[in-house]
Amino acid sequence: MSTTNGAMRWTQRGSDGIIPTLEKQFHSSRLAEDSMRSRALVLALFAFAVMVAVPSTTLAQSGSDIKALSDKVDALERRIATMERNLTQQLSKISKQLAGGGGNSAAKEAEAQTALAAVNRLVASGDPTKAKAEMTAFMQKYGTTTAAKGALKTYRELQIVGKATPEDWGIEKWFQGENDVDLSGNDTTLVVFWEVWCGYCQREVPKLQAFYDSLKDDGLQIVGLTKINKSATEQKVEDFIKEKNLSYPIAKENGSASQHFGVAGIPAAAVVKDGKIIWRGHPSRLSEEQLRNWL
Repeated sequence: MSTTNGAMRWTQRGSDGIIPTLEKQFHSSRLAEDSMRSRALVLALFAFAVMVAVPSTTLAQSGSDIKALSDKVDALERRIATMERNLTQQLSKISKQLAGGGGNSAAKEAEAQTALAAVNRLVASGDPTKAKAEMTAFMQKYGTTTAAKGALKTYRELQIVGKATPEDWGIEKWFQGENDVDLSGNDTTLVVFWEVWCGYCQREVPKLQAFYDSLKDDGLQIVGLTKINKSATEQKVEDFIKEKNLSYPIAKENGSASQHFGVAGIPAAAVVKDGKIIWRGHPSRLSEEQLRNWL
């Protein structure tokens, strides 16, 4: 699956973890250590240069100045030694946290994994409202665990559940099916966000055709939304629709719908009904049975 998230980004404490913050502190400490070493080296070289370049008579007269400089170098060395001890202690702490998931015990990590499995079963069962409540409670209790970090994407998707559908979907162009879907109505509608350049989308989007063929007469609506970004063009979208024999409505949107549904990576899907978002996740997690139960 493509994602805009990119590399791991933990910017919050608690549910988003603390290890990257400690790593940043460690990096800052290493920079400070390097700076101190550089200053000490400069002072030492300066003292040596003075001893070589200055005549002996002047050197004798400046003995007190050199001693003062030497004292400063000694003080810097003591400070560096202290910093090295602190860095060693901090590195040990970071290593333990990396091994133990934010400083949590192995027992708590195992407990978190068991609790997360129960939440994931709720998600898979097609009960997103209950899953949302359980996931929120899970994050509050196990937010610093490794299990919680792995569940962040699902957590964010579940937070969309219960949100009202957008008043303006930002549709700029319909490629097909404009008259076959009513986005302002109460019908159960599967919305999929995709792009023609996305390999996972190329695999998942055609699979939705089977849902459409099977359930459209029972009231299921499906609409595919694309922003046509990066290397995509309208012609490529039209060619893809024809090549894959897609018959459900597909439109170009301006990005407002993606933002409303919290789309951070594609393909992404949502199910709406009665003006509310009742499910949000990856389209591969949907089944015909789930969709039928929502009709």
